[in-house]
Amino acid sequence: MLAHIKVLSSDEFEGRGPGTPGEELSVNYLKQEFSGLGLLPGNPDGTYVQKVPLVGIVSTTSASFEVGGKTLTPAVLNDFVAVTRHVAPSVDVKDSGVVFVGYGVVAPEYGWDDFKGVDVRGKTVIMLINDPPVPDPNDPTKLDEKMFKGKAMTYYGRWTYKYEEASAKGAAACLIVHETGPAGYPFAVVAGSWGRENFSLETPDGNANRVSVEGWLTLAYAKSFFTAAGFDFDALKAAAVRKDFRPVDLNAKASFSITNKIRSMASRNVIAKLEGSDPSLRDEYIIYSAHWDHLGRNPRLKGDQIFNGAADNASGCAGVLEIARKFSNLPAAERPKRSILFLAVTAEEQGLLGSEFYAQHPLYPLTKTLADINIDGMQLAGPSRDIEVVGYGNSTLDDVAARILKEEGRVLVPETDPEKGHFYRSDHFEFAKAGVPAFYTNAGLDIIGKAADYGRMHRDYYVANDYHKVTDEIKPWWDLRGAADDADMLFRMGLAVAQGDTWPEWKPGCEFKARRDEMMAGAQH
Repeated sequence: MLAHIKVLSSDEFEGRGPGTPGEELSVNYLKQEFSGLGLLPGNPDGTYVQKVPLVGIVSTTSASFEVGGKTLTPAVLNDFVAVTRHVAPSVDVKDSGVVFVGYGVVAPEYGWDDFKGVDVRGKTVIMLINDPPVPDPNDPTKLDEKMFKGKAMTYYGRWTYKYEEASAKGAAACLIVHETGPAGYPFAVVAGSWGRENFSLETPDGNANRVSVEGWLTLAYAKSFFTAAGFDFDALKAAAVRKDFRPVDLNAKASFSITNKIRSMASRNVIAKLEGSDPSLRDEYIIYSAHWDHLGRNPRLKGDQIFNGAADNASGCAGVLEIARKFSNLPAAERPKRSILFLAVTAEEQGLLGSEFYAQHPLYPLTKTLADINIDGMQLAGPSRDIEVVGYGNSTLDDVAARILKEEGRVLVPETDPEKGHFYRSDHFEFAKAGVPAFYTNAGLDIIGKAADYGRMHRDYYVANDYHKVTDEIKPWWDLRGAADDADMLFRMGLAVAQGDTWPEWKPGCEFKARRDEMMAGAQH
């Protein structure tokens, strides 16, 4: 695994940015490794790739606010960051009224509507990050588990949802107030990702249905802006956790001017197949997925310019490659009955675009796809007693994993930080949205032979210092025995599903169950 990571995260691969020489090197390396294992080309056209049409946009943005008789000009990357997803040379929003819409959530099942029928067409809406943290009426020190899953993040808290809702409401611009705790990462991560070329799937309408301006404000700037408008940010934030919250007109005007540098390109997913041994079951599939891309190279940086992405996600690709090796080395008599697909997707860092494209244009029917087992980062701190599942309790895949871990004297545990919304931040989510049962883990924190806080210390350090930064490189302290253990568990899990008599299912109450039920009912007809 370390050998794969060394190659994929090397400076030669320049951070594996889509549409760069790093993509060519990454795709060729993965094709070569899959072919060397004797795996079949995964695309029915006889190749190892699925072309993914992307449009890359570099947005140069300026903004100003007319508020309290003054003109405020936030500093790009320090106070705010904003882009447009419209495939157009320029986008301008002039003198747009500014409305605070709380968390920007419309959730009928919770009796929640942050818009309350207020017309925000053509307006600039400002939203808070994450779900509304509704206090438990019986214990205000806790969150109400009946509202937005309590501490855990639902999709309503994910920033992609907020822009989708602003688009549906006809807003001209949508700005989210960033807070490090709820977001799960510092503002520098947002600025680093959004202040460069951003990609979207190419669509016939050039993304015209999306809100014109998508952006973020720092917490400090948001507070100063609200003060200039004559409002107390903290008071409005507190009001926004109640069902009776109503949108607040901030008596301000916002203007944005964005110029775009645009290019269309065909990026690639890489896919290989191990054909099932049972003629009656080989047209049913289990997918192992990992994203090969990272953030590429930023020539504007002084010093190190390469985002090597060693942990994220050269390690996940290494995991998939070694799992593929284990499958390919099985004796013929032990080959799985169903087929196994190994899928390395592009543009995860741009919004899960490679997996979204596969889910929309599957090479094998999703009605015949039993599960997606996704790897986005591996255990690097050494062998652990535990492994965390993101989205604990969503599907019967948890039960398969728990049984295998128990045999090894290990345990499956819920993720430690459910409020950070990891379920919505990696490629398995696109399969889940399409109805396919999906399984995704975080490295466990209970590291064997280490102090109780050792695993937590390394995770926190990574998020604060290395996540989406040029410092995500191989570290001297890495101990990939834990990665090997976890990869072995995921191998055994996929093999069990491939050999099993029953298909994995979403559990009752999971938001993806209805989509799967509808899909399978349609397939039977």
